[in-house]
Amino acid sequence: MNRVEKLSADTKDVMAELGRQAKQAASVLAIASREEKDAALIAAADALRHSTASIVEANALDLGAAREVGRPDAFVDRLALDEKRIDGIAKGLEAIAKLDDPVGATIAEWRQPNHLKIERVRTPLGVIGVIYESRPNVTADAGALCLKSGNAAILRGGSESFHSSRAIHACLVTGLKAAGLPAAAIQLVPTTDRAAVGEMLRGLDGTIDVIVPRGGKSLVGRVQDEARVPVFAHLEGICHVYLDRGADLDDAVPIIVNAKMRRTGICGAAETLLVDKEAPEEFLKSAVTALLDAGCEVRGDAQTQSVDPRVKAATEEDWPTEYLDKIISVKTVDGVDEAISHISTYGSQHTDCILTECYGTAEHFLKRVDSAIVLHNASTQFADGGEFGMGAEIGIATGKMHARGPVGLEQLTSFKYVVRGAGQTRPE
Repeated sequence: MNRVEKLSADTKDVMAELGRQAKQAASVLAIASREEKDAALIAAADALRHSTASIVEANALDLGAAREVGRPDAFVDRLALDEKRIDGIAKGLEAIAKLDDPVGATIAEWRQPNHLKIERVRTPLGVIGVIYESRPNVTADAGALCLKSGNAAILRGGSESFHSSRAIHACLVTGLKAAGLPAAAIQLVPTTDRAAVGEMLRGLDGTIDVIVPRGGKSLVGRVQDEARVPVFAHLEGICHVYLDRGADLDDAVPIIVNAKMRRTGICGAAETLLVDKEAPEEFLKSAVTALLDAGCEVRGDAQTQSVDPRVKAATEEDWPTEYLDKIISVKTVDGVDEAISHISTYGSQHTDCILTECYGTAEHFLKRVDSAIVLHNASTQFADGGEFGMGAEIGIATGKMHARGPVGLEQLTSFKYVVRGAGQTRPE
């Protein structure tokens, strides 16, 4: 289908049916063996590779529409798929298949004085609704992670990636069927009607157990405001790098450039560079020059502007902005405490980094910055479940309940207590 499918009056009924089917599928997945789930993932990876041409063709429709409405280059890059990226998605599914199955794992166990044996055991959450925007690879990542963790998934991608996501989802369904698992274990909302999102946020008559939003501030804000089910909040990635006076400049500059420029459109890309006013003069100049020479637009305070005429003046609006583009804001600060204060004021509790060789300053920063991920002498672009050894992730949760940081397999499970007795009764 070359047009974007829309439903209106019957969206409520369509979504309710998705919920019912997902609930039934979740009961099957909860007791599915690792072998069955892994077989589905491997078969889906094979289907992706065999369907490369049709996926690229579907993606071309989305890319054409994005360019027609003037979407920026960074947006188009996040949306684009080619043979290499599709193979990367397939490899991601295979990597998830190799991970340990969290379902049924014993988290803790102990024996009470009355000889009751108590175990805390991982269990699936049930049905997970994932609402995301332009990245079509999320369709595969989210579906695979939900499947491996024993959860059914209802996926609602953005209209910009509608055709791409449908092509990828078809491969996931092929994998499920090949493994003898219900096709409804991973469902894609078949409409771009915004009312479908509202239905998911209301919980689809109690069938959705948790919502995972992955996208910009407006999407996450809507989810947090309207959701009637628990939410793993993935707020915008306003990530900071603080260049301390105690840094090794030769190591620090490549980290800064990598943190901003490796991939500017991901949530772990640095958006603000903070530089210690007491650092040697060449610290600020070297960092700014390296960014400018790498093709990055720099918006800075007065001191930053003074080191290079190419620096544009920063405004108050720059500090809380997630650019997702080749743009960075730069500010000089009076030491680590002012850097921490700035991050607290303008950051999104996603990922923040300090560059220094001073252990005490580093520890002070790592303890005081209340973000999901804090780094010392490493690029913010390591904010990724795969880089943490967790495999693929649905997103980086910036809230403080249940899951925080990369949301991988373990974070998509809850637990129950299994109590084994031998006739014990509780005294009056």
